[in-house]
Amino acid sequence: MNTLLARIGRPIAALLVAGLIGSSSTLAASPANTFPLSGTWTLVAADVLHADGSRTSDFGTNPKGVLLIDDQGRYSLQIFRADRPRFSTGDKAKGSDVEYKAAVMGSSTHFGTVRVDAASGELIFHIDGASFPNWEGQEQHRHYELKDGVLSYRVPPRPNGDVPVSVWRRVDVSASQH
Repeated sequence: MNTLLARIGRPIAALLVAGLIGSSSTLAASPANTFPLSGTWTLVAADVLHADGSRTSDFGTNPKGVLLIDDQGRYSLQIFRADRPRFSTGDKAKGSDVEYKAAVMGSSTHFGTVRVDAASGELIFHIDGASFPNWEGQEQHRHYELKDGVLSYRVPPRPNGDVPVSVWRRVDVSASQH
């Protein structure tokens, strides 16, 4: 009986493995399954355009950030001021009002899905979770430009009329591999 199962089992297992390998390589090679912005992006600038036309840094000098987008358009985005003060107590639950405000105002994070509407020149973010809870569940349309591996877009205006602008550079994975 074991010999019969082994003889029947081996060809079936081989077919299953071949089928899985074939289908996964087909999926990986299929352009229909690749989101045009998929990859890792690092923050170049997090600025704000003011009503008077001037542009300033929104997250201080040398802000840090990463934007990750997978092949289905799921994303995770984080932006941080590089100069955020550490909590003097070393305990997140025991910060001062000033420390809490600096932590919140010095970061912007959210995740969800994003799609590209090339006809309107918009990225459409569906925000599932965000450090600013008012954004959760929103769909935000952001005018974008993609040129030479640099993605820039404008965030919806703030109540005071300021328009945040994020600029990202795609990480060249092949350059970092040895």
